[in-house]
Amino acid sequence: MQRFTLPSALVSILLTGGIFGFFYAWVCSTMWGLDATDPRTAIAAMQAMNASVRNAIFAPTFFGTAPALLLTAGLALASGRRLPATLFAVAALTYALGGFFLTVSVNVPMNEALAAVAIPDDAEAARAIWADYSSRWQVFNQIRTIASGAALLLTALGLYALGQ
Repeated sequence: MQRFTLPSALVSILLTGGIFGFFYAWVCSTMWGLDATDPRTAIAAMQAMNASVRNAIFAPTFFGTAPALLLTAGLALASGRRLPATLFAVAALTYALGGFFLTVSVNVPMNEALAAVAIPDDAEAARAIWADYSSRWQVFNQIRTIASGAALLLTALGLYALGQ
């Protein structure tokens, strides 16, 4: 089991880093850019991005992070490495609740509701729709970014502990 633990840990840190980076990019550039543009353009752009994110490149990172972390925790535990196993397990739980579950229970339903919106011709009506969506969506995105960042830190600590 021990010979599989390090490769699994490396996959875990790549996946966790990938999902943290994905959520972080929304925080520090994408949403600010959309907020700065015409709200009709922001709505159309967000609809297009949400429609395109369901793809084979994104799926392993979004769906595979928690299972990879749990696999790594199990391999570490089977190798007698209790501390790394605990760190990887806590990272899995942190991402599963704060990243994955929050996304599917809050952000995705918001995205689906926005997808059903017909973009109004009136700029003020579009501004009201966008302001309501963007402010709430960003709060939950910041939470999942923090949770994914914490999972990444725990994963890095778990990888470090494997080397001790």
